[in-house]
Amino acid sequence: MKRREQREHVFKLLFMLQFNSREEMMEEQVRLYLDNLEGADESGREQIFEEYRDVLGHLEEIDGILNEYSRGWKTGRMNRVDLSTLRLAVYEMKYREDVPVGVAINEAVEIAKCFGGDTSGSFVNGVLGKIASGRKDENVPVKPSKRPEHRAKIILRSKSDKKTETPVPEEK
Repeated sequence: MKRREQREHVFKLLFMLQFNSREEMMEEQVRLYLDNLEGADESGREQIFEEYRDVLGHLEEIDGILNEYSRGWKTGRMNRVDLSTLRLAVYEMKYREDVPVGVAINEAVEIAKCFGGDTSGSFVNGVLGKIASGRKDENVPVKPSKRPEHRAKIILRSKSDKKTETPVPEEK
């Protein structure tokens, strides 16, 4: 089983977690999911389960990171697909040294596009980009443009087609 497929299965388990409130109920759901997983040998199933368990072990820290960097979208308000995708990606970015940050972001965006809504890919990309760069505040001052100013005349036409030129006031 390819790494991308394993990642999708971990994502699906994280997604299921949001619908099962009791831990023993989720354990049964995970067991059933892995037992009925086609195309995976025992070691593949074990890798999926181990990664899922590792994400759960860091869930509080991961959610803290997401709440810190996602301006206006705390984990309680996020779409469940986006949240599951972000949790997996942040786990890979922070706790998996064998997964490059760019790969974690790219794979998360692809999962979000596949399973989420129209804006899921860009939302996930934006949040993960901020986490990767360490930039928490979106209100970073923008550098002024070096482009030359344009001076234009506005031509007003009346019903009688007389041209009247009005100069544009200069900006200070």
